[in-house]
Order: sequence, then C-alpha cells, then structure tokens
Amino acid sequence: MKKQLIIRIDEELKSKFSKIARIEGKTTSEKIRELVSNYTAENDFATIVDSLWDRISEKIESSGFKLKDIDRKIKETRSGKK
Repeated sequence: MKKQLIIRIDEELKSKFSKIARIEGKTTSEKIRELVSNYTAENDFATIVDSLWDRISEKIESSGFKLKDIDRKIKETRSGKK
C-alpha cells in the first residue's frame, strides 16, 4: 500500500523543481519518488556491503586464489601468524 509523504519546501524551490520535472515529462510526485528510490538504493547498507563482497570475490578469483588459500590465510590471521 502506498503512503503519503508530506514535505515543506520554499515556494521558489517548488516552482523550479516542478518546472524541471515537467521538462522531463514527469509529475512532481513521480520525480520525488524517483529521487527517493535512487537515494535509498544508493545508501542502503545491505546493498553496499553485498556490492563490496562481490567486488572482493571478483578480485580474489581474478588473482588466482583458491578456497583453500583463503581458509589458510584466515587461520593464519586469526592465530597471529603471517
């Protein structure tokens, strides 16, 4: 179910924002929803962490490390050996 979000902004800012949204062929509400959705996606901690793990995995795989190498490194690090 959609909910309403009420914000207060300066009249001049609202006018400029509405004009820009219309130029893009969108209503003010559509543009606000788009911006909020994009902001949420870009700043969602779980998404950021998942992306970080994906990049780390790709880097590890591309450098030729195998699962056993990673397990060994983890054990060495935890035991204080290097």
